[in-house]
Amino acid sequence: MARPSATKTLQIVAKERSEIVELPLPDLEPGQVLVKNLAIVTCNQYDLHIFTGRPMLDPMTPVTFPQPAGFPGHEWVGEVVELGSGVTELALGDWVCRPGGLGTGACYPAGYSQYLVCPESILLRVPNDMDPLKLAPMEMASCVAANVVELRQYNAIEGRRAGVSGLGPAGLIAAQMLRAEGAEEVVGIEVDAQRAEYALSLGVVDRVVDPGGDSGDELPYARQPGAIEVSLACAGYRPAVQYLMDHTTEIVSLFAVQREPYSYEGWAVGHHMGLKVFGTPDRDELSGPYAARRVRNGSLDLSVTISHTMSLTEYDEALRMIADHEAMKVAFLPQELG
Repeated sequence: MARPSATKTLQIVAKERSEIVELPLPDLEPGQVLVKNLAIVTCNQYDLHIFTGRPMLDPMTPVTFPQPAGFPGHEWVGEVVELGSGVTELALGDWVCRPGGLGTGACYPAGYSQYLVCPESILLRVPNDMDPLKLAPMEMASCVAANVVELRQYNAIEGRRAGVSGLGPAGLIAAQMLRAEGAEEVVGIEVDAQRAEYALSLGVVDRVVDPGGDSGDELPYARQPGAIEVSLACAGYRPAVQYLMDHTTEIVSLFAVQREPYSYEGWAVGHHMGLKVFGTPDRDELSGPYAARRVRNGSLDLSVTISHTMSLTEYDEALRMIADHEAMKVAFLPQELG
């Protein structure tokens, strides 16, 4: 293919308003590759925070506009279409994503773009023989994988009753990974009846309890027969995490961004005696490959996290749908911009 001289890119130019802009593509520097973006999906909390002008991670850092071109897109899959000098691990035609934990550097523009210039060192090769929508959420999968790999190192999953709070995109991924690791039972904790029904229909959980309903009262407290033994908190709301801490016997692993304090009575005494609470581990070189292996062997289907496919020109509407709980992840196919 002829090398494109420019790329069409989404840019959030004002609070709750985006535009499609065209940027020149720079020549490749040593160690860089040019990636043709095949599909990208929303990172719901991150996108919503930036789009509505709220800091995502550091509350002291204000969100200013316009945002950098392509930001905050980062969950994508693409095809390598040009190699810079010194590239040794990737070849033309390889499909790649950026899972995190594989080195430093950034892509230009950021992910909501037709083409990306990226350091080879931060990219992970993924299968190139499946629907791109089964691969685009790989970055989120690698985040969840960091928690699962840590739990596996403690032999905390196989043969145990596992819980997942929040059956949104991250929870659907976590439930599949826990099942693939040999959990005896996977229990979903979810207040949204539609999400609960969807997770059950997929078979990624064995049952769902509503912590605010009668079923929530039926789940045994920690250290009682039938209690959850290990759990992954994919909903960061205080009541959800507190419920997991009260009903989990061994380990609660925190995945979701935690924005509120919790009441932890301590490992040695009190209501949470014996419970360990793990913070979100940093992704490393194991996280992305672990998620990719799960996708490759069929034990992880990332496309179940996507409810809609839309044009990048409809980004504002997609974010409204996510905010109103009308959509889960939304996928975009940048090449359709022409």
